[in-house]
Amino acid sequence: MSKISKTFRVYHRYLGFFLAGIMTIYALSGTIMIFRTTDFLKQDKVTEREIGANVPAEELGGKLFIRNLEVLEEDANTITFQQGSYDKTSGVATYTVKELPFVFKKLESLHKATTNSPLYFLNIFFGISLLFFSVSAFFMYTKTNKVLRKGVYVAIAGLVFAAIIVFI
Repeated sequence: MSKISKTFRVYHRYLGFFLAGIMTIYALSGTIMIFRTTDFLKQDKVTEREIGANVPAEELGGKLFIRNLEVLEEDANTITFQQGSYDKTSGVATYTVKELPFVFKKLESLHKATTNSPLYFLNIFFGISLLFFSVSAFFMYTKTNKVLRKGVYVAIAGLVFAAIIVFI
């Protein structure tokens, strides 16, 4: 085995052990993210928010960050919608939102990290590490090894499969 193969094996092995926990967290949070448009694992939370007096019904959804807010009833002092109500005179809206429990909400934030969040450094590190994993796997075997040849075919199949799923 060449020196470069041994070196890649060592880095691959220890980086793999280090990333095992991170990959577990990303796997769990990614699975939870699949269900983000459903109420799976979500709990009701009553929220009271002051948004100012006399906000028109058309602007209420934007002020409360509720998509597709549908007004059910409106009178001189109150606007009632599916999630709650808004008092026009006091400017206070009381409504129910569905939220993930604290731990799952934090896990979900991994996937939503932007450059404004310190978590994006973890995302960059994780992405570069996964890229190293995928490349270093090909340096762990000699060029004449049958495992490497079969591995290249399996990698090409995975690449084609992912491309088909993404573009369909």
